[in-house]
Amino acid sequence: MPIELKLPDVGEGIAEGEIVRWLVAEGAAVKEDDLLVEILTDKANIELPSPVSGTILKILAQPGQVVKVGGLLALIEPEAGETATVAHVAASSDRSAAVPGEGKEPGQGTPPKRAGVPGGGVLATPVVRKLAKDLGVELEEVPGSGPGGRVTEVDVRRAAGPKAPAGIPAESASEERIPFRGKRRRIARKMVAAKTRVPHALLVDEADVSGLLAGRAKMREVGEREGVRITILPFLMKAVAGALRRHPALNATLDESREEIVLKKTFDIGMAVDAGEGLVVPVVRNADAKSVIELAREIERLSAAAREGTLAPGDLAGGTFTISSVGSIGGLFSYPVINVPEAAILAAHKIVSRPVVRDGEIVPRDMMYLSLSFDHRIVDGGAATRFLNEVVQRIEASAI
Repeated sequence: MPIELKLPDVGEGIAEGEIVRWLVAEGAAVKEDDLLVEILTDKANIELPSPVSGTILKILAQPGQVVKVGGLLALIEPEAGETATVAHVAASSDRSAAVPGEGKEPGQGTPPKRAGVPGGGVLATPVVRKLAKDLGVELEEVPGSGPGGRVTEVDVRRAAGPKAPAGIPAESASEERIPFRGKRRRIARKMVAAKTRVPHALLVDEADVSGLLAGRAKMREVGEREGVRITILPFLMKAVAGALRRHPALNATLDESREEIVLKKTFDIGMAVDAGEGLVVPVVRNADAKSVIELAREIERLSAAAREGTLAPGDLAGGTFTISSVGSIGGLFSYPVINVPEAAILAAHKIVSRPVVRDGEIVPRDMMYLSLSFDHRIVDGGAATRFLNEVVQRIEASAI
């Protein structure tokens, strides 16, 4: 009797996943624990293993399809001696590991070729695959010029050369169409939910970071001995965590179903990381209890994991407040979108040396804009202003 492979509950509040690609084809023989399918969730990519040895009878969920937890993925005919009738892949860490390349959209990155994978593991859309079939082109032999090595229609037509039959329309040279799915689609859904459900309010201030930069220069010597790079972010995180202790309304979420404001007792600060293929927000736990060196080490670890695609689902869940440090890229000012269900997000911008008035004299100082977006259902303008005032004071007084 066929076994039903279903999308397991991997925890962390995940309710659904998007099929990225199948690592086996229908009719393929598999062994227990062979990896079958790569799935993108809100937290990370996972690869699901086979619960039994047998044969893949039918693939029921295709790449790009979103499947709810408990939804059918495939049917497996077990080998003789297998007695299970319904299989849920265990949600333990050893059977549901984060995949290197997490955060990549389907069709980005260059995964290793696997025996039995349609197209030999070549990255291409169904339209391109059909075109290659029509033109008699072997996709495995076509160099991909698209993102992450994806084979495009232009690549296929170039490989086909003059043998391309009439009647097949040429791709416009002025555009390329990329499926709107994977990480990009999930980010879009979250942004739309945040902006349509949450009444954003914006507050802007500036901080004199001249003293902080001087302190960082000294701290870098310690960082070199400790083997960690000291950026400005751990100082900002320490200032924010200290201010959140005194202004708990900013360290909160809104439980709409129960109509309750939930004040968080921990200070788990998320940090927005530009991971190339999409924004991710890993979380630094208990930021208030960590030293600048400890924060720097954790920030370095999480940033590297985000860019390498090795973040675990637990690294991305449970934040109570988020910092977006766009200054390293060069932004002067931004209006950050709240990381729902959190109450607020702080954006730190590039540091600019400019003349300011101090004690009646014009002097050069290193200045940085800070922008705070907050959920006006939870936080009023006065509370937000007092919080941002304290963040600025802690930065300027180095009370961090």
